[in-house]
Amino acid sequence: MDKEHIKGAAKKAEGEVKETAGEMTDNKKLQAEGKMDKAEGEVRDTAGDVKDALKD
Repeated sequence: MDKEHIKGAAKKAEGEVKETAGEMTDNKKLQAEGKMDKAEGEVRDTAGDVKDALKD
């Protein structure tokens, strides 16, 4: 696991927390931020997969 995988996992977790908090408080902006953070986490995770594939 490299830095991109770790950053991706952290962003996904942060996004999940924001999205859930937004749902609980009916805050659409916070929900959207959470979804964006989760998407960024997915991108970072994919970038980590690409880096791993290139190393092999």
